[in-house]
Amino acid sequence: MKKRIKRIRGTRTCGGGSSKKRRGKGSRGGVGNAGAYTHHIVRSLKKGIRKGKNKSQLPLQNRSADTAVNVGELEEMLKELIEEGKAEEKADGIFLDATELGIQKILGKGKVTKTLMLKANKVSKTAREKIESAGGVVSIA
Repeated sequence: MKKRIKRIRGTRTCGGGSSKKRRGKGSRGGVGNAGAYTHHIVRSLKKGIRKGKNKSQLPLQNRSADTAVNVGELEEMLKELIEEGKAEEKADGIFLDATELGIQKILGKGKVTKTLMLKANKVSKTAREKIESAGGVVSIA
């Protein structure tokens, strides 16, 4: 490759074709952040330049990686959890520590029919309301 470059340097256009072809900023796709949404999309995603417009394609920097479970799914899992010894069934209700299961957040989708005494790091407003309306108690660890 070095030999070719040395040979090209002696010519007027240095291998760029017509002298008009490498003129101006348009030959490199614009100046600054031009083309961040179109022809320079990969570059702008790597640098994190893109803001606004379509945020679904931005890097997921601020999203939390909490493992979340819905209340309905939790109630379906209760029977298995009691058999495994990860939940206790008493006269007051079922005692369950979600942090021991590796669950950070409890969400409110689903129905609650059993009385739950739940301990978790985070609980959504709807999940808390559903558990408390069924006669349960929610405590945050």
